Amino acid sequence: MLDSFLTALSHGDYGVAPTNFPAMALGLLLAFAMGHIIAWVYMLTHAGLSYSRSFVNALVIMPTIVAIVMSVLSNNLVTAFGMMAVFAIVRFRNILRDTLDTTYVLTVLVIGLACGSQKFTTAVIGCALTAIGMLYLWTTSFGSRHRYDVIVNLHWARPLMDLGELSRALNRHSRRTLCASQRSHEGYEGTDLSYRLLLRDPNRVEEMLTELRSTTGVSRVTSMQAEDESEV
Repeated sequence: MLDSFLTALSHGDYGVAPTNFPAMALGLLLAFAMGHIIAWVYMLTHAGLSYSRSFVNALVIMPTIVAIVMSVLSNNLVTAFGMMAVFAIVRFRNILRDTLDTTYVLTVLVIGLACGSQKFTTAVIGCALTAIGMLYLWTTSFGSRHRYDVIVNLHWARPLMDLGELSRALNRHSRRTLCASQRSHEGYEGTDLSYRLLLRDPNRVEEMLTELRSTTGVSRVTSMQAEDESEV
């Protein structure tokens, strides 16, 4: 009974081209395994607020689904057009918040295409190189910029022509100084200033703040750590 069922199942594909079941099984297993690799890299390197467990699961299963699609197509133009019509009916409304997420989706799609078309070596090499590339970008923080260490906000009660004294105090502790904001209005005594500083020694922040607070005309001195300039 079981043997007859398996025999019928193995001869149950009546497509234009015969199905190579061992190759198809290998393609599906490779797609599933390499989907895991890309998903693990995504879990390890993800940064931001848009992490989703369902998206990670989609990275695992999507290459397998695409591999099945490629196996169904099997170089049949008529089937390909029919598959396009089916996909045109299904509408996906999920919006990816991170542009890098789109890269991961494209990666697993290509892996599924390669496995489904039985280009196994291409799939393995492509998956390995993509994973290594993603890990390299993550470990090196490639693309991020760190131009300032601290942001200092203060109130300047003296005339603006006397700001040279304040600038000299800031330059003693910083290699780069940028006045990011200067706010004053009618009826308001003094000026609120905001500086971005690249410090000579980041461990001497308190020493700089103490000197600023002791400077004549300076009050309400506050500071905050400047984050790397990267998209969240």
